[in-house]
Amino acid sequence: MNFVIFQPDELRAESVGCYGHPLAPTPNIDRLAAQGTRFDQCHVQHTVCTPSRCSMMTGWHPHVRGHRTLWHLLRPDEPNMLKYLKQAGYTVLCYGKNDLFAEASFADSVTEYRRFGKGLFGKNRYDVEDPRYYSFLFDPYEGPLADHGDYANTQAAIRFLRSQPQEPFIIFLPLTYPHCPYSAPQPYHDLINPDDLPALRPANLPNRPDFHQLIRQYRRIDQINATQESELLRKIQAVYLGMTGFIDELLGQVMDVLDETGLADTTTLTFTSDHGDYAGDYGLVEKWPSAAEDIITRVPLIVRTPGGKAGHVVNEPMELFDIMPTTLAQANVDVQHTHFARSYVAELGGAAGDPTRAAFTEGGYARHEPHNFEGLSNRDQFARDATNIYYPKGLQQQEHPDSVGRSVAMRTNTHRMVYRPTGQNELYDMAADPQELNNVHGQPAYADMQRQLESRLLEWYVQTSDVTPFDMDPRGLPS
Repeated sequence: MNFVIFQPDELRAESVGCYGHPLAPTPNIDRLAAQGTRFDQCHVQHTVCTPSRCSMMTGWHPHVRGHRTLWHLLRPDEPNMLKYLKQAGYTVLCYGKNDLFAEASFADSVTEYRRFGKGLFGKNRYDVEDPRYYSFLFDPYEGPLADHGDYANTQAAIRFLRSQPQEPFIIFLPLTYPHCPYSAPQPYHDLINPDDLPALRPANLPNRPDFHQLIRQYRRIDQINATQESELLRKIQAVYLGMTGFIDELLGQVMDVLDETGLADTTTLTFTSDHGDYAGDYGLVEKWPSAAEDIITRVPLIVRTPGGKAGHVVNEPMELFDIMPTTLAQANVDVQHTHFARSYVAELGGAAGDPTRAAFTEGGYARHEPHNFEGLSNRDQFARDATNIYYPKGLQQQEHPDSVGRSVAMRTNTHRMVYRPTGQNELYDMAADPQELNNVHGQPAYADMQRQLESRLLEWYVQTSDVTPFDMDPRGLPS
């Protein structure tokens, strides 16, 4: 079995057509869902790129080995899915952004890593004095298509697929879109009319974590008048959908080549992402390390595999890191480390998921670990440059560290609970309030449910608190 993992960055599930968005320009993603299995409730284990990818490749929750920041990547002594496959004789190709491996880890895990292209985004459309400057809304990308990073990396994968490659192989395509800045090549940048969008989730909701207001303050969104803010946020979401449309076109090219070469008959194609994006909802942009709404944790996961059931939908909760044991099972490669992910091979054949399962998402940093926070002036160049689009993010974390304090979210079929040691906990009745507008944490009517979820969260932390290696040490003393 060969594998292609097509992973755009920061794509939330609800912005895809087959996940319910009425305007999403995603015919190829929808085509893939019609040909394979779509997991409706796939949630990530962390809301930031690097920790999420480390979990996906290891089956570990972020707290297990400290993969909780942008700077703690997989190291040579740690197991991962690509390393297993390379050791089993697979050609392992990775084209795109890294955010996964420490430099010393590439040799054992990847046959070839390349990052092609010369650009991805246009220029900031606002002057630095304009309160919209930090909104991430940029002009369209205007460079040659061949120089666009996501396009160029996809073409590298296509060239390999057309080269009559020796099997088995795995291509990992970690692309950048629709990660902000919000900018895309035309016609995608202006493809969606902002006036046609459904209503965005409102800003300034009561009983929310303080990072909501602080993001708006530090990014100066709260300085914009109501009309400008509405226009800005709706345009942001429209461009975000356009970026998703560009990714959809690239996926379609890969699907077509797999069909044309006959490799579709021997290749599992997986489409997913590492986390979501606010994209204007709740009056916010980008993401936040301790955020945990569905638009941040719920990502598409669609898998087409030879012999799999077409058009199948799994509605039960599952977790992104389930990709690891599933892929290795399909490759007939044994997992030689303790992990917490579950194989979904049975679901690819038409089975239902586990309705009692919960998905867990971690985030944030604690005051006793200041090296984890973004915005350290001796490490992060953007922290020394007020014109950098990430400057306010780092400044907020340095001046209000509790706004990015550690958090863990639990998502069941019916509820979401977010626990923060610093307070500002959340509980949502997802059946009655799917947009998470009404935080019912602490309300008497939900007291029993809250206790049940808190007990389950504690049990989960105990059960996943660490791992022991498969290899053991002799107890005898040196002679």
